[in-house]
Amino acid sequence: MTAPFEGIRVLDLTRALAGPYCTMMLGDMGADVIKVERPGKGDDSRSWGPPFAGGESAYYLSINRNKRSIELDLKTGFGREALRKLAVVSDVVVENYKTGSLEKLGLGYDQLGQLNPRLVWASITGYGPTGPDADRPGYDFMAQAEGGLMSLNGPPDGEPARVGVPIVDITAGMFAAFAVAAALRARELTGRGQRVDLSLLETQLAWLANVGSNYLVGGQEPRRLGNAHPNIAPYATFRARDRHFALAAANQAQWGALCAVIGREELRDDPRFAANVERMENLADLTRILNEVFATRDATKWIETLNGAGVPCAPINTVPEAFSLPQAAAREMVLEVEHPTAGSIKLAGFPFKFSDTPATIRRPPPLLGQHTEQVLSELLGDFQQDWQPSERRGGSSNLRMRGGSR
Repeated sequence: MTAPFEGIRVLDLTRALAGPYCTMMLGDMGADVIKVERPGKGDDSRSWGPPFAGGESAYYLSINRNKRSIELDLKTGFGREALRKLAVVSDVVVENYKTGSLEKLGLGYDQLGQLNPRLVWASITGYGPTGPDADRPGYDFMAQAEGGLMSLNGPPDGEPARVGVPIVDITAGMFAAFAVAAALRARELTGRGQRVDLSLLETQLAWLANVGSNYLVGGQEPRRLGNAHPNIAPYATFRARDRHFALAAANQAQWGALCAVIGREELRDDPRFAANVERMENLADLTRILNEVFATRDATKWIETLNGAGVPCAPINTVPEAFSLPQAAAREMVLEVEHPTAGSIKLAGFPFKFSDTPATIRRPPPLLGQHTEQVLSELLGDFQQDWQPSERRGGSSNLRMRGGSR
């Protein structure tokens, strides 16, 4: 079968998380992703551990499948010329260098786009290439803090908290992959490539969604609610006899079914709780009453009964429990692949399922420079022979990256 991006070549000039997540998504859909890394060091995330497997960090392994790795020192003439030639035979460049770094080397979009007018160029930064913060490096933690997310996350009477995964980096990578796909479609219509840029800050602001709209449209300053919802009640975690569980009665039918299941039909007609507006206004009373009821049985019993009545609820699983779910197994959300040094490793599966052109793991996360000779010989032919070995080797690059973090 032909993969959606089969025949598309991506030059990956990123490290850390946002950029590599983007290029992994493109690779999962069939693109030939060439990961350009600094000699001797490579992607920073290779060392972000423990845990490690076969000398590679679990962090690195999670976001670099379906790529080929080459080592190029962009401080050397050989490295720069090799990158120019690779750009000519590529469709996409994804980069997260500090503003101006590639341009100083003659490797920016304006320069390489002249060599290949069909080139789609995606830049991922911390704050965008314009504005007063354009030169600041990007970190997921800072984006969560400055972009408003941490002000929403955590208990109402506790300190602000970041999300437990680098969610801004991940979603920036998703947005970047979507933008690349859109730019490739535009190229089909116009015959020309283009530059698209996105940042961690803009990503964070864009997906504040209903919470952001509550402020922009309604003038309401959002606040930390713990696990409660800013617009719907009851929609939160509740304490059963043995542990907490999640419950979401998001409409009147579910609210009525909840009242029936817990044997408190009178709550359905209580003026304090008659409709969602009233339930939100009297949330403290509603939460207290429901917790008193739920404390009489174990969470498993409540979950089984409530789900059976059409009221959405779920256990609060650990990560091992989540990956062990029968539904996760049925949807193939844990895949195994053979790695050259780590042996058989497990990776998270594909969240999207295509009926005709499914995503596949064609290559495990590569070793540093594993494909240098292969890629340069395959794509650039006799190019290497024009350079002395000392010119090809070079030293490690000190270029500063941005737009993706720990």
